[in-house]
Amino acid sequence: MSTGADAGAGLAGLADRLTGLVGALRAHGVRIGTGETVDAGRAIEALGLAEREPLREGLAATLLHGTVQRAVFDQVFDLYFPRGTGGPGTGPGDRDELRERLAAALADDDTALLRQLAAEAVNGLGGYGSSPGSDGWSSYQTLDRLRPQTLLARVRADVRARDGGGGSGGGGGGGGGEFTDRLLDDEIRRRIEAFRGMVAAEARRRVAERRGRDEIARRAVAPSADRVDFLFAGRDQLTELRRTVQPLARKLATRLAARRRRAARGTIDLRRTLRGSLSTGGVPMRPVLRRRRPVRPELVLLCDVSGSVSGFSDFTMLLVQALHDQFSKVRVFAFVNRIDEVTGLLEHGRADPEGLGARIRAEATLTGWHGSSDYGMALGEFAERYGAAVGPRTTVFVLGDARTNNLDPNLAAVRNLARQARRFYWLNPEQRSLWGTGDSAAPDYAELVEMHECRTARQLSGLIARLLPV
Repeated sequence: MSTGADAGAGLAGLADRLTGLVGALRAHGVRIGTGETVDAGRAIEALGLAEREPLREGLAATLLHGTVQRAVFDQVFDLYFPRGTGGPGTGPGDRDELRERLAAALADDDTALLRQLAAEAVNGLGGYGSSPGSDGWSSYQTLDRLRPQTLLARVRADVRARDGGGGSGGGGGGGGGEFTDRLLDDEIRRRIEAFRGMVAAEARRRVAERRGRDEIARRAVAPSADRVDFLFAGRDQLTELRRTVQPLARKLATRLAARRRRAARGTIDLRRTLRGSLSTGGVPMRPVLRRRRPVRPELVLLCDVSGSVSGFSDFTMLLVQALHDQFSKVRVFAFVNRIDEVTGLLEHGRADPEGLGARIRAEATLTGWHGSSDYGMALGEFAERYGAAVGPRTTVFVLGDARTNNLDPNLAAVRNLARQARRFYWLNPEQRSLWGTGDSAAPDYAELVEMHECRTARQLSGLIARLLPV
């Protein structure tokens, strides 16, 4: 008799779970509309809940518009559509025995067994807290105790033994054997990294059962690369950002081209419109537009490449270089306390974006008698050596946090450059609340030029689309 009511309650719970998933994704910057949510509901109806991976792919296809936020989606999906509830049903196991089983699973690349071992590892090694009500689960603690990264040599030996005991030598192919060993090591590291991700997902799931999945989805899910603060981005996140340069550049180029087409239409030429209206009794039936001949502007970038600011500057340089066809000329200068032109290095760096920063610091003259940032010295040197690069068609962007190490900010040089340029902008990767604190001269520079907070790739793309001239 209660079957209908139970089914209704189940459908309501499923709807709540879907809307919770959508809300969590929106909180992480994924743009999802009502139509996509309805399509996701239909996907659940068609795919059912029995097979989890097809459901994952179906929801991803209906809710996402690209691959940039797929990592965020997978983490959130695991919270709202978990593989199960509770622990694996076994108590804390022996650590050494668990490592032996893990090594065997890594050698066999057994994904199902690796997931089971991740659950057992979190259950046995990742718990913390002094009472059942406050117990939590830590992926960091689990991995610190299990140390899967130290299994590389053992797994390599197991794989070789399974494949027939072939070593790195044999038959005079020493170079080929070394290359094969390197490929095998890379593959094993990939499997270990995948297992670490499984442990993190299991720990999040266990914590979400106690604290609520909405809270954990908001606080414990790593943001997508385009929403990571430049100043705190790690190496892997910066590498992921560099992969997004070309797709982002194509999108921005399309926007700039559309703006250029609109600007080329011009405004109404009142005199010619009134003259033409004489043939229609004074009614301006056919407005005449002033024909504009827009000239592609010139762009100059002045980039602080010191310390943590370098990741922000490197990414922006790569993005602007990818947009170089939108401008008549692009010149890029890098500085710490000396300034040097790096336009040629940047063009060469398109083949190896990850090595751009190291190449600039190795080949350009960026420092003098000390290695700290000196905006006043660098900007003054730019005005003296490269001042002719700035003219009435030039838009100048300065990239940096404006921290002068308590040295002279040389406001006069910035004032003169701003007068020479068509437009002058400053993109600051620090949050606005920190401007003016410590050795920051940001408020002083902001009185002379237009300064914008630019902490993430998402902010940067919006500013580029809005500020770049057409």
